[in-house]
Amino acid sequence: MLVSLDVRDLLLIDRLSLDFDPGLNVLTGETGAGKSILLDALGFVLGWRGRADLVRAGAAQGEVTAVFALPPGHPAAEVLAEAGIAGDFDAGEELILRRVTTPDGRKTGWINDRRVSGEVMRSLSDRLVELHGQHDDRGLLDPKGHRGLLDAFLGRADLRAAARAGWTRLSAARRALAEAGAKVEALKAEEEFLRHAVGELDKIDPEPGEEAQLDARRREMQGAQRIREDVSRAYQAISPDGAEGAMSDAIRWLEGAADRAGGRLEAPLAALDRAMIELAEAQAGVETALEALSFDPAVLESTEERLFAIRALARKHGVLADDLGAYAQGLRLKLSNLEGGEADLATLAAAVTTAQSDYAAAAAALTAARTEAAARLDAAMAAELAPLKMERAQFRTVIEPGDAGPEGSDQVSFTVATNPGAPPGALNRIASGGELSRFLLALKVCLARDGEAQVMIFDEIDRGVGGATADAVGRRLEKLAATAQVLVVTHSPQVAARGARHWRVSKSVSGATGAEITTSRVEPLDAGDRVDELARMLSGESVTEAARAAARALIDG
Repeated sequence: MLVSLDVRDLLLIDRLSLDFDPGLNVLTGETGAGKSILLDALGFVLGWRGRADLVRAGAAQGEVTAVFALPPGHPAAEVLAEAGIAGDFDAGEELILRRVTTPDGRKTGWINDRRVSGEVMRSLSDRLVELHGQHDDRGLLDPKGHRGLLDAFLGRADLRAAARAGWTRLSAARRALAEAGAKVEALKAEEEFLRHAVGELDKIDPEPGEEAQLDARRREMQGAQRIREDVSRAYQAISPDGAEGAMSDAIRWLEGAADRAGGRLEAPLAALDRAMIELAEAQAGVETALEALSFDPAVLESTEERLFAIRALARKHGVLADDLGAYAQGLRLKLSNLEGGEADLATLAAAVTTAQSDYAAAAAALTAARTEAAARLDAAMAAELAPLKMERAQFRTVIEPGDAGPEGSDQVSFTVATNPGAPPGALNRIASGGELSRFLLALKVCLARDGEAQVMIFDEIDRGVGGATADAVGRRLEKLAATAQVLVVTHSPQVAARGARHWRVSKSVSGATGAEITTSRVEPLDAGDRVDELARMLSGESVTEAARAAARALIDG
């Protein structure tokens, strides 16, 4: 419920504070008095997009504050929670919306003193307020909204939830199948490469660290080829045919002369003996080195061939030589996934079939319920249209197969025939402005449910009708206001007479000539003022006692 509206320096309003009541609230006034300004102010604070020049001439800024009271479980609470705005609204805490605009068009909004974007305010307004006029195109005239209106009449949130859940499962199953199929196709596209690459890698079967070992062995054999000749010459120099033979001859000669040398040769002989031992060790070491430096040219060739093959594979696949084994394992895994993926596709396809069947059943149940509800809605509309002097009009809810989706597979449209024998057609092509307003009002009455309705605003929905028809419109609005708060801007005294609270909008001009200031005022009417206002609406500027009597009769009727 809209509790209050406070407007400061907006358009023709300097200061205005209104307190609203439950039920039917009516605003009347002469044409041009500024009744639409109140709707502009309310639309502004709700974040609706509208005119930019809202600030009253000469003011620094315009400001509007709207206070709402939410019943327990109101859907606006979801928007507030998503925006991170806390509040115990079920316990009666008020929802306060405030928005400010400057002459240059900059706008700032707050919800319960928390600054928010215009988008958040617009999302919230969709849960708080419905605005309806003669040419409402947000629900009744837009076929896209007809299914939602029928569902609102149907209720049965369980059936819609089942269809949404079924669609979610079907969509997930289809995505899983498509993703798995795409992966299998991608693997199939490289299957030939995978098998060839795995064959190459398996043939060589490189091991981590092998490339470094082969490279070191190759360098060793290449180096041995260059130094073995010098080592061989050295070995010849210290062999028995070289230094060893010469030293043996020297020892033999000195031993033959030792007895005659008086001990002078003992030390040289001992040194030569030691030298022979060292020489033998040197021979053994050089011989070992020669053996180590000996290699088969075929071994060098095979070593180089394997080394070059490993390096070529590493370059080909863009990995390090030591990572070839892990890379090969990855390719084998892809091949395994290809073989397993083809088997999984059958399982996923079966899951899609099952989900499709489940969704079709849920959608069919929803279609059946909608069909039954459509018949009830058509009957209810006929009952509501009769008092609105449209007893010959026919309202039909047409349900046709449509694209499947989370809301089922039905395409819903409202058609009307306003004259007997005339073919039915879309509302916006068949119904006139006055007829359309009555269709809209009848539909809102049929859809009204206690505790579910938003604040409803009807902007001159009675235009083009009068007399008994206007009286019927007023009574329908009064009936609708029994389940929701209704605000009506009207020129019809029959409608205004049904209001639980009545305001009059007027316009005045003040100031000196050339510097006049135009201001709109809104004043609540007491019982006497209300009679005078209705009398004015009935008879014009000259209010007579007969007009007052007629006004009292409307109020008492």
